[in-house]
Amino acid sequence: MKTYVYLLLVLVVGLSTSCNVDNEDPVVRTEFMPIINVAVPDHFVQGETYEVLMSYLKPSSCYVFNNIIFDIEGHERTVSILNTVYQNDNCTIQDELTTVSFDLTVSGDEIYLFKFYQGKDEFGIDQYHLVEVPVVSNRASKTVNKK
Repeated sequence: MKTYVYLLLVLVVGLSTSCNVDNEDPVVRTEFMPIINVAVPDHFVQGETYEVLMSYLKPSSCYVFNNIIFDIEGHERTVSILNTVYQNDNCTIQDELTTVSFDLTVSGDEIYLFKFYQGKDEFGIDQYHLVEVPVVSNRASKTVNKK
């Protein structure tokens, strides 16, 4: 008998706290944005920190910068920009060029390979803009800067 009372209580509590169909919470999703411009130096100096700038086109006011996503493997970096997209009827079309950045402290002396996400091709395959940046010693950078 106690089992039936317990099950009835669970059923009553479950029905009284069930989800409301008329939920007013905003609907959101995330979307990777194609990077259209990058600014990286011609070379890195070992041990120095650099700001890497990236620009993307924000299509409407419903797109809000969320994060920069990295996939790091040795000195290779795959870089993507993630936006949160709020799905509502109050969005204004803007096609606004937005610039974000990250700091990179150079370690080691190997060439850095950046793969900046540029969207998908007509077959749904991810496309990347590849940038190689050599690393020089502090002594060599003084020679490069004098030229």
